[in-house]
Amino acid sequence: MCAETEIIEYKESLTQLKKAVISISAILNKHKSGKIIFGIKNNGVVVGVSVGKDTLRNISKTISDYIEPKIYPRIFEEIINNKKCVSIEFSGLQVPYFAYGRSYIRIADEDKVMASKELEKYILLKNKDKLFWDKSICKEAKLNDISVEKLKKYTSLANISYISKINTLKNLDLINNDNKLTNASIILFSKNPNKFFNLLNLRCITFLENTVDSKIIDMTDFNGDLLELIKSAENYIIQHTNVSMILKGLVRKDIYEINKDAFREAIINAFCHRDYSIPQEINIYIFKDRVEIRNPGNLYDNISLEDILTKKISKRRNPLIADILQRIHFVEKWGTGISKIQKLESKTKFDVFSSFFSVVFPRVVGGVYEPLNEGVNEGVNEGVNLLLQVIKDNPGLRTNKYSEILKTSPKNIERWIKKLKLQNFLEFKGSSKTGGYFIKKERL
Repeated sequence: MCAETEIIEYKESLTQLKKAVISISAILNKHKSGKIIFGIKNNGVVVGVSVGKDTLRNISKTISDYIEPKIYPRIFEEIINNKKCVSIEFSGLQVPYFAYGRSYIRIADEDKVMASKELEKYILLKNKDKLFWDKSICKEAKLNDISVEKLKKYTSLANISYISKINTLKNLDLINNDNKLTNASIILFSKNPNKFFNLLNLRCITFLENTVDSKIIDMTDFNGDLLELIKSAENYIIQHTNVSMILKGLVRKDIYEINKDAFREAIINAFCHRDYSIPQEINIYIFKDRVEIRNPGNLYDNISLEDILTKKISKRRNPLIADILQRIHFVEKWGTGISKIQKLESKTKFDVFSSFFSVVFPRVVGGVYEPLNEGVNEGVNEGVNLLLQVIKDNPGLRTNKYSEILKTSPKNIERWIKKLKLQNFLEFKGSSKTGGYFIKKERL
């Protein structure tokens, strides 16, 4: 016979069953499968064993009683060199395994007690998924808490088939084998996510000046599922920063003060990477000179800001959420988000402080959007020129009416009117309550 190895152990007699059980745990912890043969000496000489009617049952019971987690080995009689032996073939993936309350590791043909540090590593590896908040089970949640409408909308976006609620959740790894819902399933597709998690709130604030103690112009709190909050954050930034427009033929194109793809990427990253164990909402602060997006949680797994910015290293705190977003192209190639933001908005700054990660997009001081200074018709840009045409076709209206016609904010209309008045294109006629804007006769 061949000599013993790290995965094959010989035992001369069934009286060595306890040692065999220890060897099984040691081999499983090292190799996850192996074989024990009773009836062979250490040197490979086959001596055989006596097998009674309860022998195999007693071996099975001993293994069941003294190895944790449970394994289900194959135990059988085997004729080797014309002598009766008993073989145990076993396998298991739930390392670490314990025999008689202790954990062992196979080294060559010996079983050594596992060092505490080694045991800790195995336990952390075993519970890796449980360490992720998004993969953990939401104990209070029931299948009825999941919205069929939201699931169907998502599957349509992801171009995957919707068969049933439970099958879709299983295909997306959002429910475990016992039909228990994960935290990710709730924050993504629950009818009412805030029933389970208040931390899903989004708070957006617009300040008059450049500090948080300056006057607040607007403060809005949003609730909803993760996809709804991403959209709310995106819309808030659009509504509270400058938007210009150009016409190409009959097609209107919006030009954003901050590149829309850049701040959208930052928003998605905030919801994807945030630490959901911290009961703190994501914040969007709009100052006169900058827009800040802050999400709770330091950088994950000891990664540094330098690693992200210069070495392009990325680690996923919420891998299940990231996978769900990637299916609908919210997240593209993993680890490229920061690079994309830097490419689109080169002056963007990133920071980590007080358990927050922040992305800061500079604005032009004074809130003047550069594209508004790029112009046609004596320095008037195409967006402003469009307003000029609208006033010509609809004279005598007020700011809010032109805002409705052009589907842009009153703030933009006011800014464009100011530019047109400076260029001596417009005049206001009538009272402050009933009057409106007209193009000067000499400009008609």
